[in-house]
Order: sequence, then C-alpha cells, then structure tokens
Amino acid sequence: MNPHHPEATTATQSPNPARIPQQPSAPEPAPASESTATSAQEPKRASGRDRYFDLLRAIALFRVVFYHLFGWAWLPVVFPSMGVMFALAGNLMATSLGKRPAVQVVRGRMRRLLPPLWLLGAVGVTGMLLGGWGPDSDGHPGWWWIHLGFWILPLSDPPFGDQVPGIHGLVGDEWATELAVPLWYIRAYLWFVLLSPLMLRALRRLPWPTILAPIALSAALEFGLLTVPFSRLDSNLSDFGAFGSCWLAGMAHQQGVLKKLPRYVVPSLAPVVAGIGLWYALTHNFTSGHDLDDMPFAQALWSFATVLLLLHISPSWSEWPGPLRRWDRLVTLLNARAVTIYLWHNVCIVVAGTLWDHLWNVTFLYDDAPWILTSSWPVLVVVWALTAGCVLCFGWMEDVAAKRRPRLWPDGSASRAGAHRA
Repeated sequence: MNPHHPEATTATQSPNPARIPQQPSAPEPAPASESTATSAQEPKRASGRDRYFDLLRAIALFRVVFYHLFGWAWLPVVFPSMGVMFALAGNLMATSLGKRPAVQVVRGRMRRLLPPLWLLGAVGVTGMLLGGWGPDSDGHPGWWWIHLGFWILPLSDPPFGDQVPGIHGLVGDEWATELAVPLWYIRAYLWFVLLSPLMLRALRRLPWPTILAPIALSAALEFGLLTVPFSRLDSNLSDFGAFGSCWLAGMAHQQGVLKKLPRYVVPSLAPVVAGIGLWYALTHNFTSGHDLDDMPFAQALWSFATVLLLLHISPSWSEWPGPLRRWDRLVTLLNARAVTIYLWHNVCIVVAGTLWDHLWNVTFLYDDAPWILTSSWPVLVVVWALTAGCVLCFGWMEDVAAKRRPRLWPDGSASRAGAHRA
C-alpha cells in the first residue's frame, strides 16, 4: 500500500499517547467524499439526498479521525471507512453520468475535488519551503520540479518535506509528513473519476466480471502474478485493486445491478468473502503496526464484502427516522465539509499532541493525575476543536469549488430558519 496511506499512521504508541509518533508507512477522513456536491437542507430533502448514505459518510469520517489518533488496528475491521467512501462516491458518479455528458461530469468532479487540495498545498508547501525544503532535498532537482506539479493535478502522490522542522511548542516536526498522509485518497479518487465513464460502460455490459476485476488485480499483485517496475504506478494499481470493487459496487447499486440478485445472495456470500479477507490478514501478521491498510488484498476482500452488505441493507432515507433526527445538523455539516475535514484533520492531530504535551509541565497533573496526560481521549476533544477551526478557516473553498455562496458553518440551520420564516 502507498506509504502515504491515511490509515497507516498509528498515533499513540509511546508512554504519552498525546504524542504523534512517526510511522514508517502511511482513511476515512475520509473523505474526500462526494458530499461536497450537496448543500444543507431540511431533514426532508427535496433534492433527493439519501440520508442513509450521508450517515455512512459521517461515520466514515469519524472513524478515520479515531484511527489516526488512537491507531487501533481493529477500527478498519469494524468499519472500513475508505471502502465505504469510495462506494458512496461511485454511486454518486454513476448518478451524474446518467444525467449529463461524461466530459461535463468528470470536469465537474475535478472542479469540486482540486481547489481544496490547492488550498492545502498553498499553506503546506509554503510552510515546507520556509522550513528549508527545496529542489535539492531528494537529490534530483529536475524531478522535484516535475513532481511538484502533482500538488496541482494529483495523478501521483505529491512530494513533501519529511525533514522540515516544526514550530517548537506548537507544531511537531512530523507535520509535513502527516499533512501528506491523506493525499493518496485524492490521487486514487481522481483516477476513479477519470476512469468512471469506461467503468460504467463495462459495468453495463459485463456487470460482475467488471465488479470483481479489481479484486483479481489485487490478488495478482499480492501473489506475484503481476509485477510493476515503477513505484508510482504500483501504488496506483495497488489502491485500484484494493478499492476499485467498492467504487464499482456503488455504481452497480445505482444501476440496479445488485437488486437483480436474489435477496439471499449478498447476506449469504458477503460474510464468506469477508471471512477470507480477515483470515488472510490474521495469517499475515495483523497487528497495530501492520493492519488491513498494509494488506491490499485483505483490504479488498473485507471492504468489498462490507460495502455489499451496507448497500444491500440500504433503506434509502429521504428523511431521517425519528431517533436520528437529532443528528441532522452534525451529519449535514460533516457531509458539507468532508473534504476539508479529511485533508486537515491529520495536521490537527499533530498540533493537538504538541499542545497537550505542555500539560506535563503542570505539577499537580504530573504528580496526581498522570492518567489524564497519558490518555488520548482528551486529545480527541482538542483535535475536533482544531478541526472545527479548519472548517471555519478553509471550508469555504468547498463552496467556491461547487459554485455556491461561501458559508462558514453549513449545518443546515440557516436554510431551516429561512424555511420557517417562509
């Protein structure tokens, strides 16, 4: 798996869990999801919003943040956020392709995806350059300038200054690496968008061979039947194999392919596929430092099976069931700012951990309540507070990208108030 994989950083392995350790290889975020296309509305969605899908996306984002802070290996098993987010994105992509020309749809998706990345790059790359990062950092100045273009069009992973120092007492030295962690998802998402018109055509002609082809690719890569000499191409193929079937399952759900199956097929076969994936992971050193995100083949099987079950259950809520209505504003906000949350939360974790370390200088906490200092749960509150700040500072770019009026906190309350006055 790509070393920048967002679900491969394990946050709290040292005596002080608030510290964010450097990992040799790099979720949920997350996301960047297709949710940037939606505006906040009332619980009854005239636009046809599927609140079940919105809930899944919100859970996926929460799970990504939890994983990056706590590093629990079982979290991707409980809820494979990345596979879920790709499936939801594939579903929305198929919907759009059924309504508008392919070129127009691809251009629109790229327009929604790239500006938030450019804003992250404007802040992050500027900070790296000020920290001494430059063309000579990797020993290949010419290639550095070419690869820098991946911050504009992420067909491959953008470069970053992994040796750039932080700001003492405020931002840890690992900030640049953690900032780059989520970018694999943007790269993979872009390729899925570019390939979606072809994938949809193949899905309509040969549904199940098309859906299962990425898993076959992942198996070929895993067992050495296919070797790729270039690392950048290998990472693209590896992520396509791991999550391509999830994207296609989302498209298949929108196209009605899954509905053509007898109702017992998915509940009968999906647990078997998931079991094979979990068995493969457990027999290949499944630990906190080596989990599903380091095992593309196991990830492909487990995520695909989970996605099939979630899509099979899909109740297609046009409005919230009663017990869930209290979460409407939160879910609306998470969906409206999914890209911002996904891109910035890792840096927020680094900053939160650095700030939390100052509390070790508080004598009574150090002497009488060290359990507070060594717990990551209070840090989680700081992380979400900082992430909320990023939503306020940078989230408006998602509105600009979607050609909407910029909003600071799009949780749907303004539209509900306007509807009430009307």
